[in-house]
Parts: sequence; C-alpha cells; structure tokens
Amino acid sequence: MDIAYILIPSLLILVVLASVWLDRFSVPVILVALGAGILFGSDVLNFWHFEDVSLTNQVANVALVFILFQGGFATKHSDLKAVALMAGGLATWGVILTAVASFLCLWGVLGWSYEKALLLSVIISSTDAAAIFSILRRQSLPPRLSGTLEIESAANDPMAILLTMAAIESLTSGESRGLATIGMFIWKFTAGPVLGWVLARVALSIFNRLNPQDRGYYYVLLLGVVLLTYGVTEMCHASGMLGVFTAGFVMGNSHFIYKQGVRNFSAALATIANIGVFVLMGLLVFPSRWASLWVDGIILFVVLTFIARPVAVWLGTLGMGLDAKSKLFTSWAGLRGAVPIVLATYPLAAGMEVGEDVFNLVFFAVILSISIQGSTLSSVARWLRLSTPSRPMQRYGLELVTMAKSELDLVVVDLPDPKGRPGPKIRDLHLPPGAVITLITRDNEVLTPKGNSRLQGWDQVTVLARIVDEDQVREALLKPFEQPDDEAPANHEAGPDDTNPGHSPESSTRS
Repeated sequence: MDIAYILIPSLLILVVLASVWLDRFSVPVILVALGAGILFGSDVLNFWHFEDVSLTNQVANVALVFILFQGGFATKHSDLKAVALMAGGLATWGVILTAVASFLCLWGVLGWSYEKALLLSVIISSTDAAAIFSILRRQSLPPRLSGTLEIESAANDPMAILLTMAAIESLTSGESRGLATIGMFIWKFTAGPVLGWVLARVALSIFNRLNPQDRGYYYVLLLGVVLLTYGVTEMCHASGMLGVFTAGFVMGNSHFIYKQGVRNFSAALATIANIGVFVLMGLLVFPSRWASLWVDGIILFVVLTFIARPVAVWLGTLGMGLDAKSKLFTSWAGLRGAVPIVLATYPLAAGMEVGEDVFNLVFFAVILSISIQGSTLSSVARWLRLSTPSRPMQRYGLELVTMAKSELDLVVVDLPDPKGRPGPKIRDLHLPPGAVITLITRDNEVLTPKGNSRLQGWDQVTVLARIVDEDQVREALLKPFEQPDDEAPANHEAGPDDTNPGHSPESSTRS
C-alpha cells in the first residue's frame, strides 16, 4: 500500500510536467494522462498491476460528475439559448443515427458478428464531455459552434447509456422492453434537468444565507451539493449527469456569495477529475491484448469517424442553419473518451463472452480518437477558417471575495481583435453610474487605469460595477471597437498616462 503514496503523486506530477511541455504541440492533457497510465501499468513498466473494472467504473462516474458540473457552470445562458435545439438534436437522434450507421457498416457490410457489432455501435455512439471540454476550451471558435459541441457532449450520455443497457438486456435475456425503454429515456431526459434546477435553487438559497468565518466551508458545501444532486437524481431513476450539468449551469448563471471562490474550486476539481480518470483508464488497459485486435480497432475508428459521425451530423442538423464548414468541423470534433470506456465495462460486468474484446476495441478506438482528432482540432479549425489566433491567458486578475450579499461584482471584458488596435480613452467611455475600471492587463503588463489611458484590442479590462449593469458595461467597452478601422482613434505614441505597467490600480476617471 505504501507504494501507492509514491506512485500516484509521481504519476500526477509526470502528467502535469509532460502536458505543459507538450502543449506547444497541441497534445491534449487527457492523452498524456492515458499514456502515463499505460506506461506505469502492467504491460510496460509494471509498477502497478491494476485490473479492477468495477472500481474504475465507480471512479470514472464520480469524476464525470464534477467534470459535467464545471461544464455547466462555465456555460453562459446566452450560448445555451442559441444552440439548444441543435445540441439537443445531436444529443438524442444524433446518437441514434451514429449507432445505426455504425451497426449497418460493421454487421451489414463488414460481416462482424451481430452481438459484437451491436454492442460496439451503441457503446461508442456518444461524444465525451471530458474530452470535449478539455480540448475545445483551448480553441478560439465561434460561440455557436463550440457551444453546440460542448452541450451535446454533456447531454448525450443518457441516450448512449439507455441504448447500451437495452442492447445488453436484449442480448442476455433475449427480450426487448420496447416502449418501456422509450419511456425510460423520456423520463431521464426531462426529470434530470428539472431535479438539477430545483436542487441548484436550494443550494443558492443556502449559500446566500450562510456567513461562516472559514471560507473552506463553502468548498465543502459545494462538494455536498454536487454529489447530492447526482445521488438524488439517480435515485429517482433520472439522468444524474444531466442533473449535475443543469445544476452547474443554474449556479454559474446566478449571483451568490463567494461565487468566485466556488468557481475556482470547481474548475480545480474538474481538472483533477479529468486527469485522474484518464490515468486510471490507462492503468486498466493491457496493450499486449491488442495484438489480435488492433486491425479491428482501426476499422472501428474509421467507420465511426469517417462514416457514422458525419452521417449523424449532416442528417441530424438538417434545416438548422449550420454551414458546411461547421458541419465538417462538428463531424471531426466527435471525440470519444471516458464515457464509452465506462460503458464498455458493462458487457464485462454482465459476464458476456465478447465483453473483453468489446472493451479492448473501444479503448483502442478511443485512444485513436483522442490522439488523432484531439491533436488536430486546431489545425482543422484553421484550415476551415473557423478559428482566430488564440489569445494567451492573462497572467493577472482580480477576485472580489464577497462574504456578504452585495450588488457589486467584477465584470471582466476581453476587448476584441485585432491585437493592439487603438480604442477609446477611459474618460470617453459611457460607463453606468458607479462603475469603476479597476484593472487593465495587456500581454504581461498591468496598467494603471487613468482617465487618459487608451484601451487597445486584446486588452482585458476588469470593472467593478453593479450586477444589473453588466450588459451596459460590456456595451460601453465593446461598442467603440465596432466602428470601421478608418474611424477608429488614431494610434499615437503612448504617454505616461496611456501605459503605466507594474502598479496597482488606483482609480478610473469618467467624464
């Protein structure tokens, strides 16, 4: 047991160091985590012999709960409203179309056995939220496109789970529940979000009524809220995954005490869960068992990526106004990850003869999906001219820690392209009454906001304002950049008041 205290932290440190170094090559962190797990596992260095499918299943489910909660927390209401129909369609009939197209190719065209073709088709039919969130959040894509892919991946688990359970039950018992399965899906897909919304509202009420001296209590409370939401929803036989995503969405789009600290803690939990679950998946796999399956694994990946997924996207988004370039990218961005691997443990748990082959084939196809699709998403987006140059993450920021109810909050606004385009001076902005610019970050510099300071494209501006004035603040900062370049303020040499890096913000002046 003592070796675990050395091996586990060594694995985590190795993953972080390798991920930071490989980030320049657009290698996803989840692929690094998988590789580290395989490297330390039984077939390579043999540091840890691990093959507990049941434990992996349970840990993966818990990890997905926190990953999906953070996904909902970081999703803006405006983005969800714009893509709800399209994302919902891909999460329901899109999954069915993917499974049907895969099954017809594997069984009808390639002649694979009915049992194996059916199980593989339903298990690997959904895209994976952990993979999508960890990779797409690094891309500068149109909000409608990225929002569709993220929300689809968070919402399509219930359909894949139901299809998998129905297929296993039909193959093991020889019976099909028919209408009962449809009714079960409708209940899961509707009751999950409703329960998540209710429990999130209760949680918000508790957060706003508490006033503990120790901020750590808020983190403990968040853990309890997330896990309780999943547990209650699953106990009601609804979709726990949809429940926690909805709860995260409701809380992320509401104002409550100590929200900034909760946001940071939730993001950290999701990152830890994301890395941990893929390391565990890597430990579980035995590459030596791929010797007789790797050809079939490649075939499965090709069928899924170049036939089934495109069919589902092109048919599932008919009449929804998605252009051809976006459809191509959506087809390529159908990454598979932890959920299909978790579902692949179900046939093993059911004692099916093809269970081990199905698990290894799914794992092999998932690795190909993450490594090939995940590492080329940036290139494909640039090739299709869907992405803009990615902005470096700002190295400075402010947090408003509110331990009591307040009408004020920090509004962070990223000024638009192109980088360095001269904008208005602070004194010329029409900010709402009482709004104060507290921080300007530009590249690696901190600028002191003064009335004569001129804003530039790609600046990140932090404003202390009333919550109800957030839209006005954004409009005041962004509207001057909407005018044509030839009408923009002329560039000039920066004076002392225009750029004053390295000092703490004092005040902002409005006229």
